[in-house]
Amino acid sequence: MKKILITGGAGFIGSHVVRLFVNKYPNYEIVNLDKLTYAGNLANLKDIENKSNYSFVKGDIVDAAFINELFSKNKFDAVIHLAAESHVDRSITNPLEFLMTNVIGTVNLLNAAKNEWKDNFSAHRFYHVSTDEVYGTLGETGLFTETTSYDPHSPYSASKASSDHFVRAYHDTYGLDAVISNCSNNYGSYHFPEKLIPLSIYNIKNNKSIPIYGKGENIRDWLFVEDHARAIDVIFHNAKAGTTYNIGGHNEWTNIDLIHLLCKIMDKKLNRPEGKSAELITYVKDRAGHDMRYAIDSSKLQKELGWTPSLQFEEGLERTVDWYLANEEWLNNVTSGDYKKYYEQQYVKR
Repeated sequence: MKKILITGGAGFIGSHVVRLFVNKYPNYEIVNLDKLTYAGNLANLKDIENKSNYSFVKGDIVDAAFINELFSKNKFDAVIHLAAESHVDRSITNPLEFLMTNVIGTVNLLNAAKNEWKDNFSAHRFYHVSTDEVYGTLGETGLFTETTSYDPHSPYSASKASSDHFVRAYHDTYGLDAVISNCSNNYGSYHFPEKLIPLSIYNIKNNKSIPIYGKGENIRDWLFVEDHARAIDVIFHNAKAGTTYNIGGHNEWTNIDLIHLLCKIMDKKLNRPEGKSAELITYVKDRAGHDMRYAIDSSKLQKELGWTPSLQFEEGLERTVDWYLANEEWLNNVTSGDYKKYYEQQYVKR
């Protein structure tokens, strides 16, 4: 039996990875480590919480002593590291928190893995899940590849770029079996509603304004979260040590076009006249250092490991809307309390 530590497993992407591994690999023991910040929610994993090969540990990766003890006690065979502060707006408000979690936390995990696995690195794996934002921004043409130079523009992307560099350094310096993936924007179920798609679904449903930065011309490549989890599974099991893979959905959309599509879907689902939800669109002051365009070239992953996205964006977005409308209690629970205060502070009308 393999014992795998998945960090950030109560978060959006992490919960999908935990669910996939627990259900697909009953002979693996999956340990979910999460600090349970605002974005970590154990309700995301209700369907597997009683599985015999799953356990949860509450803890902070910034606490080196705790991490060292956890590794010493559990003798993990591998780590899939997803725990991170991930919202660009929050990184602008509080960059130090992103430095601590995304950089110091990652190095703490690397040190614990190095110390525990030093006698046989080849029998273990450290998989670091990162973002396409480390590459910076693109013009009207071109794609991010695995060899694109790093050019982060926000405290969030700078912290993730730093953590990527540390993971590679531990592979090159110490021989740690480490792999990295950099993914495009994810969407799907269990997404905390500070991000564009779940926030807009919630606001449309409740007849609240839909905040759009600037003119809504920024372009993102959208990846269905379950496809991302499948890619992580493939990379974890098949990638060579020291390799990096980009994961993208081949779905480039401007923010404003995406929101108009979402409004059209929501009008249909809520039996509203077409165009009604689009009346909620409100343009707000642009984000500082806002990258114009991200686009991922995932051909290396497709050619070498055989992964491909399973859904067209329109189908995935409609499936996502259906999930949020069917899980109103989950959505209401995570949009209460301090999040409302943050929302009021963050999204200021122009």
